[in-house]
Amino acid sequence: MTNEWPKWVRDDGSVVSCTEKVKVMSENFDELKQIAQDALEDGLLMEVSEEQMRQALHALVDQLINPYNKI
Repeated sequence: MTNEWPKWVRDDGSVVSCTEKVKVMSENFDELKQIAQDALEDGLLMEVSEEQMRQALHALVDQLINPYNKI
């Protein structure tokens, strides 16, 4: 599975160009996409509303916590 993920940028707008960092981000997002796809398909097979599944997935992302948040 090949995806076109965005160019990753820092808070100051500069591009993250380290090949290894970009590779890790791409692998992480490939995995997340597959897990989210599997969850959506499982929900649909169990007759959960597609709209509700999409809302729940969006809510999940909105609930993620930044453990490195600057105080």
